[in-house]
Amino acid sequence: MEIQTIKTSLEEVKTRLDKVLMSHLEDVSRTNVQNWIKNGNVLVNGEAVKASYKIEEGDVIEVTIPDPVDTEIKAEDIPLDIVYEDHDVIVVNKPSGMIVHPSAGIYSGTLVNALLYHCKDLSGINGVNRPGIVHRIDKETSGLLMVAKNDASHQELSAQLQEHSVTRRYVALVHGVINHNKGRIVAPIGRDPKDRQSMCVTAHNSKDAITNFRVLERFDDMTLVECRLETGRTHQIRVHMQYIGHPVYGDPKYGYRHDDQSHGQFLHAKILGFTHPITKEELYFESELPDYFKEKINELRGGGYES
Repeated sequence: MEIQTIKTSLEEVKTRLDKVLMSHLEDVSRTNVQNWIKNGNVLVNGEAVKASYKIEEGDVIEVTIPDPVDTEIKAEDIPLDIVYEDHDVIVVNKPSGMIVHPSAGIYSGTLVNALLYHCKDLSGINGVNRPGIVHRIDKETSGLLMVAKNDASHQELSAQLQEHSVTRRYVALVHGVINHNKGRIVAPIGRDPKDRQSMCVTAHNSKDAITNFRVLERFDDMTLVECRLETGRTHQIRVHMQYIGHPVYGDPKYGYRHDDQSHGQFLHAKILGFTHPITKEELYFESELPDYFKEKINELRGGGYES
């Protein structure tokens, strides 16, 4: 099990406990949260309270999250944008809003549910909840993702990720105007001690993280950038861009609250390149930005976006 401590803010005073928990706990359902409160897994200032409890100034919430129980994940007929597929690997263009794999309280509507319907031969290395999943992208991040169809492919693709030989390039719309044309962010990332569901640049319990970026286009108060990952830490691009003062537009966790957050962060995994795990052929894929992303760029520049 995992224990998380949440220090509430002044903005959360008089807000229901279950709503506050929903805003802090990522990929957790309201039903899950209410059951945890009912079962005594949630304490406020060391005491059990009801879901309707209104937060007071200075409240400290302690949440004991039970270990996930392996649940049979059902195949679901959810449309997939498959960019490439053979006997060993699938490359999928994931839409914003889709979770990659099931987690506590979420067992349907994920990419894994869709993949199980599409094919039955996914690798089992990561267990029943994450068949075939070699790497992830965030729920609100769109773009390319590679999936292994057997254990041999999974091991080889995982090795490529560890060796940093996989090409991963993202396009992001960020706040502010970046004056220099390119940059390299070298800053370790770890859990935010003030919010266990967030990451931050920190020297404490962190891992090395490197993000390279180059400017694609500048607008009045925003910049379109391409980011190339050398490492793959949780929320890496989002944390690094916030760290240098240019948070990703629409990011509900690391960005500005006044942004349009209906699509989450404007971050798209545009380019994916890797060596085929079996044939050793060099594979390279590129996907277009989602329509809402293009429309935002059109609004900023008064013209069309050229990929």
